[in-house]
Amino acid sequence: MAVTCTTLEQVRDNIDRLDQQIVTLLAERGRYVSQAARFKKDTDGVKAPQRVEQVIAKVRDLAQTVDANPEVTEQVYRAMIAAFIQQELAEHAVLTKAAEPHS
Repeated sequence: MAVTCTTLEQVRDNIDRLDQQIVTLLAERGRYVSQAARFKKDTDGVKAPQRVEQVIAKVRDLAQTVDANPEVTEQVYRAMIAAFIQQELAEHAVLTKAAEPHS
């Protein structure tokens, strides 16, 4: 829960503290994304548009529950998911190449 700040410096200190937590959570999420690449057969599986929409619907609902802006939440998640898909596609390509028989 956000506290009421009395100075801009307090606001910025709290944002910096949250950024530390958010980046730490992004790193953890990214490690799970990397693991997911091992389980997907092809690039369509990596892109998984139906799964993306499930996640978006879930976080929009969660945003409303915790009194966050659903539009902002969706935009942030779409950008984050797109970046993670690019990471996963690159990792999937490496795994696929490593699995190919050498001639």
